[in-house]
Amino acid sequence: MRGPEAGPPQATEKRQRAERRGHFAEYLAAAWLMAKGYRVLAMRYRTKRGEIDLIIRKGDLVAFVEVKARRHEGAALDAVSYGAQHRIRAASEVWLSRRRDGGRLSYRYDVVAVLPGRLPRHFPDAF
Repeated sequence: MRGPEAGPPQATEKRQRAERRGHFAEYLAAAWLMAKGYRVLAMRYRTKRGEIDLIIRKGDLVAFVEVKARRHEGAALDAVSYGAQHRIRAASEVWLSRRRDGGRLSYRYDVVAVLPGRLPRHFPDAF
């Protein structure tokens, strides 16, 4: 039996499909970034303050990456709202504070757009 907060079955199925699509996009983005020479340090890093889809590193540079699966690049970039940026920045502060070398690392915030029928598009320093 479903609880009252679960919503109609169609909404739950739609949400589950979107979640699966998002996870698949994150794996594609991670593979693409590894091919570009980055190391994936974490996927779906969660804190009370926010979540980061991917944390990647190349040398002393760490990038906190938001992955968006959309039909167009512009839609992917537009989908990273100010609120989402704030939550990602807050979560990154937690991650950095938990690392011994956190104060010595350079970091930035990237977006990867996963588009149908195309290779992922990496936007370094997107926000």
